[in-house]
Amino acid sequence: MFQSEAVTRGIRVRVQSFFVKERSAPEQGEWFFAYQVTISNEGDETAQLVSRHWIITDGNGSEDEVRGPGVVGEQPVLAPGETFQYTSACPLGTPFGTMQGSYQMVTPGGEAFDAEIAPFALAQAQTVN
Repeated sequence: MFQSEAVTRGIRVRVQSFFVKERSAPEQGEWFFAYQVTISNEGDETAQLVSRHWIITDGNGSEDEVRGPGVVGEQPVLAPGETFQYTSACPLGTPFGTMQGSYQMVTPGGEAFDAEIAPFALAQAQTVN
């Protein structure tokens, strides 16, 4: 398991990644990784996650950027003390790579800010069956 953690304006983003052997086909150049994200509001203001921006880098240094509304079909609102958790996945054409990015957050007053997602590894060394 590989982990990362970052805090921006009281929004803590913690990520754990896993190699998923049964969904991978290394002989065909396909490696499949899952990652679990925990977003906790440790600040004193409510914030809504409205969109995401990921930078996925494979083992050859090729970057792919992904942008979109919310996460797993949701745009969670986190009051102080609340946590939102989800699991998603990323296929890669190499046995290792990295992901990093940000969540675009908005306060009830309309102020927008980016909550950092610190870089984390995607690597075949960690297996979940």
